[in-house]
Amino acid sequence: MKLKGLTDEMVDQLIPDGTILLGYRGSVAHGTYTPSYGPNARDDKDLLGVAIGPSSSYFGLEKFDQHIKEIEADDHVIWDVVVYELRKYVRLMLKANPNVLSLLFLPEHLYVTRHWLGQKLIDERDIFCSREAYHSFVGYAHGQLHRMTHPSGKHMGKKRRDLVLKFGYDTKNASHLVRILRVGIEFLSTGEIRVPREDAAELIEIKKGEWPLEKVERLADELFALAHEALIHSPLPVHPDRQRADLLCQEILTEWFECST
Repeated sequence: MKLKGLTDEMVDQLIPDGTILLGYRGSVAHGTYTPSYGPNARDDKDLLGVAIGPSSSYFGLEKFDQHIKEIEADDHVIWDVVVYELRKYVRLMLKANPNVLSLLFLPEHLYVTRHWLGQKLIDERDIFCSREAYHSFVGYAHGQLHRMTHPSGKHMGKKRRDLVLKFGYDTKNASHLVRILRVGIEFLSTGEIRVPREDAAELIEIKKGEWPLEKVERLADELFALAHEALIHSPLPVHPDRQRADLLCQEILTEWFECST
C-alpha cells in the first residue's frame, strides 16, 4: 500500500493488519482540503477504516476495538487514521454515526484498501439507511453549532484558538455544521451520501472566515428546518435492519477466519 509522502514503515504503523476497508474522510474526501487555509490553520489528511482483529480478540482474552494513529509525513503533512474493529464499526453504523457512514459511499478513487469482504459492507449499506439518521446528524450539527461560538480550549491548539480570536467564531466548526446538515438532508431524502461536495467552494469560504457569523447562523437555521422537513417526507425505513447487520457480521468473520486457516 502506497500513500504519498509516507514511507512503507509509516504506512505499516498507520494501517493495522486485517484492514478490509480503508478510505479518505474529512476535507480530502469532501474536496475542501486546504493545506493552509489561513495564517493560523491547516488541514490534516484523514483516513477511516474497518479491520478484523486477530483471532485471539474473538476467541481469547485479547481486546481490539479500534486503532488510532497520527503521523507527520516527510512533507510535514499530518496523517490521522482511525480504523474500527468490524463489530464496533457496524454498531456505529446502526446509530447512523455521521463520521462513519460516508465510508460506504465513497467514489472509487477515494478508497485506499477495498478487500472483497470490505466490499460486502458497501454492497449491503442499505441495512444502515433509516430515519434514525435525523437524530444523529442533527445532534452532531447542534454540537458543532455550540462549539462554533463556545470553543473549548481543551481540545484546541494555539493555531485554532488564534483563528477563533480573529473571526469571533470557530470557522472550521461552522464549515462542518453546514456540511453535516446538508449531507443529512440529502441522506434522509435519498438514502445516499454525496461525499465529494458540490458546495466545496462555499464550505472553504466559510472555513477561511469569509462569512460573518450572522450569515452562518441564518443558514444553519434554514438547514435545521429543512432537515426536519426531510425527516417528515423521508422514504427511508424508520429503523435500520439490525438482524441483517448481525448476520452480515457473522458472515464476514466466518469467511475471514475460514480463509485464514
